[in-house]
Amino acid sequence: MNLLQIEVQLANKVQEITSLHVDPAHDYLHFKRVVATSKFLCTQEQARLEVVLPAAWLHDLVIVPKNDPRRKQASQLSADAALDFLRHIKYPEEFHKDIAHAIIAHSFSAGFEPQTLEAKIVQDADRLDGLGAIGIARCFATAGILGRPFYSENDPFCNERQSDDTLFTVDHFYVKLFKTAETLKTAAGRKEGLRRATIMKNFLSDLGLEI
Repeated sequence: MNLLQIEVQLANKVQEITSLHVDPAHDYLHFKRVVATSKFLCTQEQARLEVVLPAAWLHDLVIVPKNDPRRKQASQLSADAALDFLRHIKYPEEFHKDIAHAIIAHSFSAGFEPQTLEAKIVQDADRLDGLGAIGIARCFATAGILGRPFYSENDPFCNERQSDDTLFTVDHFYVKLFKTAETLKTAAGRKEGLRRATIMKNFLSDLGLEI
């Protein structure tokens, strides 16, 4: 099995899928970043690349918008579509079960706990892409699509009110993103998550000076 040749097929499939959607938070570059981070974590944690690589490339093969009622089913739909594609390209079936689990378990909204090292790596890699400088960019890009204001005029940083990211973009930092940094499963992922969370906290401090 030549993983380099297979990766070309995986990348081409993702390019085909992402070309059908206009979502900068889940575009082709998002997949490339998740794959790159997954490879790094895979090396650091000594996991099986044969599982991590396909799962990382195909983790969001079925793209469901944030405000879609099917959102919690997205990772299962992606896993099913991924297995169909892997069978099509004759990827060894011995890895299919663990690849599917890694895809299903990566999702924050699905609420499944990763049971394998490879699933933990894919979950960490995807969640890391929601943190740091790129996480800030993705957060505000999504807010633009959904038409949400940047912050609450009266209490932008949720000091005296309950955070609600259905109303304000900055609230998403408190509702999900900072909590996400605390859920990372691998040692290498947690180290990188701490660095990225610091970037986001510094951003909020700078934002406070400007508004």
